[in-house]
Amino acid sequence: MLKPISGIFLSLLAIAGCAAETTPAAAPAAAAPSAPQASAETARLRAALLPVPKGMHVAYGPELGAFGSLKSTQQGLAAVRQAKLQRPECAGAAQLDAAKPDVAKAPAAVIAFAADRGSITQAVVALPKAAFPAPLPKECASYTADVSGTQVTYKTRTLAMPAKGDESRAYLTTAAGDNKKNAEIGSVMIRRGTLIMSMLVVGQRVKPQGLYELARLADENLARVIR
Repeated sequence: MLKPISGIFLSLLAIAGCAAETTPAAAPAAAAPSAPQASAETARLRAALLPVPKGMHVAYGPELGAFGSLKSTQQGLAAVRQAKLQRPECAGAAQLDAAKPDVAKAPAAVIAFAADRGSITQAVVALPKAAFPAPLPKECASYTADVSGTQVTYKTRTLAMPAKGDESRAYLTTAAGDNKKNAEIGSVMIRRGTLIMSMLVVGQRVKPQGLYELARLADENLARVIR
């Protein structure tokens, strides 16, 4: 699941692998959206984003625009270029692929929250239902990668999250570096109509029940904006 797809996911995985005992550094604040971005669709996407969770603060965004052009996606592209995967065939598994023209051009909104205990990053993208990622292949459940000179082992399991929206999936990935200290990355994908929501929760420990509650809140927002 390491590729120039969800750039946020990539940069978080890379950072988690390099320093598993720490939370990801906050990305720089995004510039204000330009006039063309201030469309009804962009406003709808922004409205679908989560409010600031209790005990956290906004670390990034909201950033608005074409998914492939967002700073968060570009940071992911830069991060993945520095990583060497044991299983290149698993690149992009179960995540949105910004390398595809239709995905790269799709309107999107992204925001990230942070606290000492970890971070939450969310993206909402306007895409046809066919763009919803396929399930994670079994052969991609465990692999290693060299991330900036650090050997990192990624192990992912599918979570039995209660169904959300029209389609939904959730995963929990453990990133273990040479220092033997782990980071966990919980990921959720939900589709409602033509909106696809991707959320990543990163910390030393990510509890599935907490991830499910965030997914419930995110799905409620999706349902509200597509009415």
